[in-house]
Amino acid sequence: MFNHIKAANRYKETLFLAFLSFISFSFSVFRLIYTDSHIFLFLNWNLFLAFIPWLFSSIIVVYPNLRKRKLALVMLVLLWLLFFPNAPYILTDLFHLGNNKSMPIWFDLVLILSFAWTGLLFGIMSLWDIESLLKTRLNKYLVRGISVALLFLGAYGIYVGRYLRWNSWDIITEPIELLFNIGRSLKSPIEHPGAWAMSILMGIFLNMIYWSFHLIKNRQE
Repeated sequence: MFNHIKAANRYKETLFLAFLSFISFSFSVFRLIYTDSHIFLFLNWNLFLAFIPWLFSSIIVVYPNLRKRKLALVMLVLLWLLFFPNAPYILTDLFHLGNNKSMPIWFDLVLILSFAWTGLLFGIMSLWDIESLLKTRLNKYLVRGISVALLFLGAYGIYVGRYLRWNSWDIITEPIELLFNIGRSLKSPIEHPGAWAMSILMGIFLNMIYWSFHLIKNRQE
């Protein structure tokens, strides 16, 4: 595995994301020890879920022969899509800011933002991987349009997770109820304005972040 990572020029990226994850984890452990409060330990689980889409896209990159096996490739992309909303989802954990006064609010802000930033990087890097895969088969402008759509889809996934309280794996454990719940929220924009409003605004925000990174990346190149 290590040799494959080096061969795919993935070594520095993997180390950097691991380092950021460790810093975030350290913040949460420090808070636990200092306050004896478990309130923000859930951020580590959320960050693990954010790591999963990057893991799936990295497997595609690190093992290029998988691209020749259509079934395996489709399964990995579908799994990536299923878990992709977990990466930007941590942004909504800012809702918890100020719920616990055992630490200064500025510390909790840094704590949550460190997790949110690392989660966003997992998501952005993984979407770049999917873009690279699509560019081998599709026109680059079509790929850009797909990326925009995927970010809006991810934004709706955040709504499903935050407000409808569904998890990615519920598509397997409770598929009928999940699809019914989603269908009901999408059926009528008038009856479910919150679902549409949050998904659209969050989708715009995610696109702002994503294409800002694209601009920075292209400027460096």
